[in-house]
Amino acid sequence: MTTAQNYRRMVNAGNKIVVGLQRLGVAFGPMQLLTVPGRRTGVPRTFPIAVIPIDGDRYIFQAYPKAAWVANARAAGEVTLTRGRRTSAARLTEVPVEQRRPLLRELVAKSPASVGKRLVTTGLAEAATPDAAAAAAERIAVFRVEPA
Repeated sequence: MTTAQNYRRMVNAGNKIVVGLQRLGVAFGPMQLLTVPGRRTGVPRTFPIAVIPIDGDRYIFQAYPKAAWVANARAAGEVTLTRGRRTSAARLTEVPVEQRRPLLRELVAKSPASVGKRLVTTGLAEAATPDAAAAAAERIAVFRVEPA
């Protein structure tokens, strides 16, 4: 099993805890629950996601290759975001690759070091630096969160 697979397994276990706490009404950090219909089944799927404000807009960044929520969001367009006991409908608009670069650079520059390290651990970026994250824009989906 690769390092990325081990990391993914550990994160999936942690995600279950985050989802449980959020459903109990405990909100922390930038975490929200993103609920989106499955692209094949239509069954609602829920994922803990960090919604990051940058320059007056809100964004969601892919942190793992082949993340199911990314494919589901692309297919559905509209999602539900839940923070604590508040739920709202939102539309996710995928940001074009060239516009992702400055957003990824800012995300890594202004976030804790663990954000850049996560992109490296999951194989999305070559290094945990703002420039390396920007260079990986083709591999990292970025969505602007807009009211539905």
